[in-house]
Amino acid sequence: MQILRSSFIRLSTLAIVALFFTPSLQAFGESRVIEVLTDKDSHFKIAGMSHPEIKVKAGEPLLLRVSARKGKTWNRDGTVHGFTLLRAKDHTKVSGWDLELKPGTQEFALTAPTEPGDYEVLCTVICSEEHEGMRMKFVVLP
Repeated sequence: MQILRSSFIRLSTLAIVALFFTPSLQAFGESRVIEVLTDKDSHFKIAGMSHPEIKVKAGEPLLLRVSARKGKTWNRDGTVHGFTLLRAKDHTKVSGWDLELKPGTQEFALTAPTEPGDYEVLCTVICSEEHEGMRMKFVVLP
């Protein structure tokens, strides 16, 4: 009888721990998915947005899923577009956010910058005559 009571108490304790702590543990390990198309017309595109813009929370874990299509030109190594994040105030690169994109879909596990403010995404591969205009706003919220 004592063994059954002990087992019941342990199982009850585990059930309570699981009930209260599992949602927060799941949320801790999940990343928000952001899907971007780098298109053959040298534009960043996000479904449902005529003027694509990414808004994230400071330090938020992200999964950036980028589908890249060849423009009119590309690098010798097969890179068709770049995805580089710059601080808007001084145009310095954000560490870890200088991505080279090959044709097809790639995923990048990233962390949003910890400093709130405006940033800019730009293409770093000369992909066509319209390459200079391949930019997108990126906002980090507190």
